[in-house]
Amino acid sequence: MPFPDFDPVLFQIGPIAIRWYALAYVAGILLGWRYAVMLVKNPRLWGHRPPPLTTEQIDDMMLWITLGVIVGGRLGHVFFYTPSILWTDPLEVFKTWHGGMSFHGGALGVLLALILFAWRNKLDLLRLGDIAAVATPIGLFFGRVANFINGELWGRPTDLPWGVIFPAAPDALPRHPSQLYEAALEGVLLFAVLAWATYSAKWTNRRGVLMGIFVAGYGLIRVSLETVREPDAYMPDFPLGLTMGMILSIPMILAGLWLIWRGLSEPLPAVRTDADDKIPAGAKRADEPA
Repeated sequence: MPFPDFDPVLFQIGPIAIRWYALAYVAGILLGWRYAVMLVKNPRLWGHRPPPLTTEQIDDMMLWITLGVIVGGRLGHVFFYTPSILWTDPLEVFKTWHGGMSFHGGALGVLLALILFAWRNKLDLLRLGDIAAVATPIGLFFGRVANFINGELWGRPTDLPWGVIFPAAPDALPRHPSQLYEAALEGVLLFAVLAWATYSAKWTNRRGVLMGIFVAGYGLIRVSLETVREPDAYMPDFPLGLTMGMILSIPMILAGLWLIWRGLSEPLPAVRTDADDKIPAGAKRADEPA
């Protein structure tokens, strides 16, 4: 199957080019922000604990998260995949328009941003992570679709009927459209699982469980899809057939499973009453664990 004739640039005005990849970041952040606000404003999700923060605090948190995604994503790509540019062309680190963003670096950047935001506002870090986690698959979906439009991060050769011949690939072999696999699993499937955990299981009352589901779920999906995703040509050969994506994702699986176990093992506070609704969002009840 030939690669569709996509233009990575949506439109250009003089030297300013609006790219699909940039719009994917904007769409993911804006929709994730509105989804987080919707969750916080839904009283049926907070039967045992008040929402972890106010809608105004979500607005502030999104700025911190955006900086964490961009700075962490870029630095993660540099340190995990292309560390040589630090001494061959250090200014390239700042040229984000040349491409090169790492999910794992962005995740670490967001984690640091959440730690600082929670500390500054005296909020529960695990519960902030839950809110961020349920919204993240939205951005992952748009980002992976943009990777496909850019014709980058293609998969390994395949003889399946939906194999795509990517123009930038080193050969004319049909390859797995691994970007679309990731969009479907990291975006749609993971969002659906977290939506079930949020609305049906109501694990919004379990500190860190939603974050654990996201972290472990992403790790499992990424490790699985690395078997059909073509490793970057400039990466070394790791033992046991591992890739850098696998190496970075395996600790996520372990950390996520621990968060799920911890959150489900922690006793729940008593069911909230109408009087509890007067407690400011982010404040702790007397019977809520510190």
